[in-house]
Amino acid sequence: MPRRSRIVLLALSLPLIVGLLGLGIWQVERRAWKLDLIEHVDQRVHAPAVPAPGPSEWSLLDPTDDEYRHVRLTGTFLHDRETLVQALTTLGGGFWVLTPLQAPDGSVTLVNRGFVPTERRDPASRPDGQVQGTQTIEGLLRLSEPGGRVLRANEPEADRWFSRDIGAIAARRGLERVAPFFVDADAASNPGGAPVGGLTVVQFNNNHLVYALTWFALALMLTAAVVYAWRHDRKPA
Repeated sequence: MPRRSRIVLLALSLPLIVGLLGLGIWQVERRAWKLDLIEHVDQRVHAPAVPAPGPSEWSLLDPTDDEYRHVRLTGTFLHDRETLVQALTTLGGGFWVLTPLQAPDGSVTLVNRGFVPTERRDPASRPDGQVQGTQTIEGLLRLSEPGGRVLRANEPEADRWFSRDIGAIAARRGLERVAPFFVDADAASNPGGAPVGGLTVVQFNNNHLVYALTWFALALMLTAAVVYAWRHDRKPA
């Protein structure tokens, strides 16, 4: 390979190698961030319950700091405005039961009371679980899931839900002063055995190490190819 061609090859390859190394380093940094996030979330999940944010705090919520916080709230369930959201859990397929909980100040928080199988989607099939009067609930603060799931958009007009979209559900049920989050109720048993709470799966994808090794390996392979071409594809002077 002529000297000029080898110089062009080197000039084209160096930015790619640097870019691949940069991507690898970025994934290492992302992995450190993700591990720190997982540690903090685990601490929140297992911490004693604190009062859920009130209306004056709703605008200050930060997903990084507040999601999965263990909270406590008190109010009265509005069972006539219950919403069923399709779910797939360790207990099988069925529905999450989202019920508005109205606080003494009139504000409303949607509570994911737990899971029911398809044959118990009708509230009439679980009358004991439709608890009345003032209730105190503990669970994990979760942020709204707007739109639906991948390839399955919510259909509010048909009352068909695939994600817990707070804004859309509140509008459909005619609710006002609704918190921008919902609460996944803990495993405290409900009368009649349904809904079944405490099924929140706290899981974060953490493939950053694999990605980092991939980028570093590509950088190494490209470097080896350039070195080989530089040393062995030269014509004698």
